[in-house]
Parts: sequence; C-alpha cells; structure tokens
Amino acid sequence: MLDEARFNTVANMRASVFFDGPDVRSRYSRFWMLLVLSAVIASAGIVGDSTATVIGAMIVAPLMTPIMGTMLATVIGDRANLIRSLLLVVAGAATAVAIGYAVGFLVVNDVLADTNAQVSARVTPGLIDLLAALGTGVVGSVALVRKDISDTLPGVAIAISLVPPLAVAGLTLESGSVAQSLGALLLFVTNVVAIIGTGVVVMSVYGVTRLAREPLAGEAHRGMGRTVALLTIMFVVIGVPLALSSIGISARAIVEQGVHRVAETWAQSVGWEVDTVSTRDADVYIRLEGPLPVPDTAALKAQLDAAGIDTSKVTVNLVPVYSVKLSTQ
Repeated sequence: MLDEARFNTVANMRASVFFDGPDVRSRYSRFWMLLVLSAVIASAGIVGDSTATVIGAMIVAPLMTPIMGTMLATVIGDRANLIRSLLLVVAGAATAVAIGYAVGFLVVNDVLADTNAQVSARVTPGLIDLLAALGTGVVGSVALVRKDISDTLPGVAIAISLVPPLAVAGLTLESGSVAQSLGALLLFVTNVVAIIGTGVVVMSVYGVTRLAREPLAGEAHRGMGRTVALLTIMFVVIGVPLALSSIGISARAIVEQGVHRVAETWAQSVGWEVDTVSTRDADVYIRLEGPLPVPDTAALKAQLDAAGIDTSKVTVNLVPVYSVKLSTQ
C-alpha cells in the first residue's frame, strides 16, 4: 500500500489523465483549444527560428495528457480509456501536422533544415533522442504517481518534444521535403513510444496495478501483455532507423572534422579562412573567404587526397572579401 500523503490514488491519476467523467466536455474543449494554439505557436516559432517561442509551445501543448492516459490505461487494464487516449494522440498529432502545413502556405520561403536551425534539430533524430525520451518518460510517470514531485510536469513538457516536431513535419512537407517530414515524425513517434514504454515499467514498479479498484481479470492481464509486446516491437522498429541515423550523423561529423582540419591548414598557407564545412548526403561543401587574388586549389586537392578524402565529392566555394574604408575616401 502506497502512502497516500505522498502518492496519488488510482482515482486521482484517472482524473488527471483520462477523458471521461462528468467534466469530459470541458476536458475535450481544453485539449483541442490548447493543441491548436500550441501548434500555431510552434509553427510560428519554427518559421521565425525562435527557440523561446518553440519552448512556449512545448509548455502549452496538451499531448502529454492522452499519452500518459495511454500509459495508465495500459497498466490498470482499462481498454476503453486505452483506445480513447490512443485515438486522441493520433487525432491531435494529425491536427498539429495539418496546422504546420497550413502555416507553410503563409510563408514565402521554404522552411527546411538547410536554412532553419529549429528544423535541422528535429529532422535527424538519433539514439540520443531516444535516451532523452526514456528519461522524460520516467520523470513523467513518477510525477503522476507521486504528489511531492508533480510540480516537475512543466519541466517534462519542455524536456520532451511533442508538438514542435509535428509542426516541422507539416512545414517541411509543404516545402516539398518528404524525407525531412518523415524524420520529424520519427522523432515524435520515438518520444511517444519511449514515454509510454518507460511509464508502464515505472508505474508497474510502484504497484499501480495492485491499487486499481478492481483486480485485473485474466483477459485484462492478457491485454496488458499484448500491449507491452507491441511496445517492445515498436521500440525495435524505431530503434533501427535511429541507430542508422546516429551512425550517419557520426560519419558525417568525422568527415567534416577531417576536411576542416585539412582546409584550415591550406587556408592559413594562402592567407584565407575557412568559413564553413558542411555535408549533404555524400557531398562535402567547403566555404572559404579571403582577399584577392583567388588562390589556386590544386594544393588543397592534393592535401585532401593525401588525407584519404574522396575529392570527387568535395565542392569548394571561394568567396573573395574586398574591404574599403570609407573614411579614407
């Protein structure tokens, strides 16, 4: 038996995350109002490349409620609320993507990872994102069970990214990049599965199942087992692309560091500076700036070849910088 002075009862938890009871209409109204507002705020923040605005959208976003409802319904074997919460997550996600797509129509320029830091941070998820989501799921489930740390939920909303990647999915889809849109959706699915999976484990450890008003029947036990099995399969399914993405990110970082090191040495020898080194697919782009005349890049090519870098994939952009001091004219 959990200490009721420190822990919420199952009835309290149900009232916090389930969409049922006498006030169900107001709960739905609040959810959809906050979801639409958070999606609009997130889309605007992403278009404006404003981190503060995107954080504001994370705080307003109500998607954690049905996600945690899914988690609790799985643990206590409440099939009706499990289905209701899952449908609400799916409908809310689709709405947020649609709002992002609609906002994209109002923007003249394409909103893509190449020119927007908010987008680039959400279209190539890796295993580190899964780790962050797992930690957030633990905190969220513990905050639902324990009264003394329930004030951490705003921090959980900021730590986990739910509505922003959905807005990114809509914006990038409208901009014509299906790959980036799918990457953002993968981040969202990763977060949802991680929160539910870790939450089920944590709440089971706390014995929430034993605190349910009615003991789980055999069919409910089997239903929970099927849900846990499905979550395990989903962890594997999302883990593979996340692992591949992490490997790709690491490989690109190694290539960029190697190219930057060689380019920096060459640039110093000719009086120029390396501005950026970036990769796109298998191609490498080096941008250098310096005074006229434009130096010959034959030596740079030879040094890159010597470093084992495939120069057929390297593009060098030389940008001459000519400074004029107006006070002397």
